[in-house]
Amino acid sequence: MSSETQLPEFSVSAESNDAAQTTVSTRGHEFVVDEPTANGGQDEGPTPVEYLLGAWAGCLNVTGHAVADDHDITIESLEIDLAGGLDPRKLQGRADDVRAGFQHIEVELDVESDATESELDAWLAAVEERCPVADNLTSETPTTLGFA
Repeated sequence: MSSETQLPEFSVSAESNDAAQTTVSTRGHEFVVDEPTANGGQDEGPTPVEYLLGAWAGCLNVTGHAVADDHDITIESLEIDLAGGLDPRKLQGRADDVRAGFQHIEVELDVESDATESELDAWLAAVEERCPVADNLTSETPTTLGFA
């Protein structure tokens, strides 16, 4: 991609409602990120890490259907389950020797399709390669964090 190519920008704005709840806005949509009551929240929405898993599931769905179209595969149904283990001690300031993020994430896709097993294997490899959220989770993405 040339340096003259304009990349589409995606953005959100967020406002803290309290120590555990955030309202996020994007493109005229609004959603709440919250913690369970056991973690000091009001449980009025998914947690940040649940949204992360949900974002990956949504991206796998969109990418999966796009790749299926490119491969002339009909997807009759697609169910996506994601689960991951997260050690909260880093977030809580109780340990420095663990990652703050997921230690692992497992993704299972249940696909009903007219495709053969080898066609689905090729489809899955292309989905994994082309999914933007998967790429952000599995590859280092340059980020900056600072004050406005």
